[in-house]
Amino acid sequence: MLIDWRLKPLKKPSHKFELLINSISNPLMIGCYDNGVLIDSIVKEGKTSDILLPILYELLKKYDITRMIYANGPGSYMAIKITYVTLKTIEILKDIELKACSAFELNSSKPIKAIGSLYFIKEKETIITKKLDEPVDNSFELPHSIEYLNIEESCVPEYIIPAV
Repeated sequence: MLIDWRLKPLKKPSHKFELLINSISNPLMIGCYDNGVLIDSIVKEGKTSDILLPILYELLKKYDITRMIYANGPGSYMAIKITYVTLKTIEILKDIELKACSAFELNSSKPIKAIGSLYFIKEKETIITKKLDEPVDNSFELPHSIEYLNIEESCVPEYIIPAV
């Protein structure tokens, strides 16, 4: 699919639209926020490499996006990498601010699936991997407001690869 990034959004409101992208687990979740309040969300199963760019393209046509925030880890190493490269490219092409937040911000700091029975666990400000015998509910949610979201200054991925 050939994408023309020069297209202007359909709407030119004075609102400040922001995207929050969580691609670290399936399904992919993207929320659109108007002045910090969730107004639109997309939840879609599939590979990040197949579905992220077409979804972003449609959202960029529909809304005048001023900032993108993504969950930069821990989670799927490949999804984080694909998401970062895609969003960084859009940041450069469209001059849209790119920021990041921890995936723990989107699941109430519950353990996040790593590989096999290993999970990423946040202990105070440290992230470790730990083997858990029982599966953990690994659900994520888009917050209704991003007002209290801890947004990091750096947008680089937080690659945490567990020892296998």
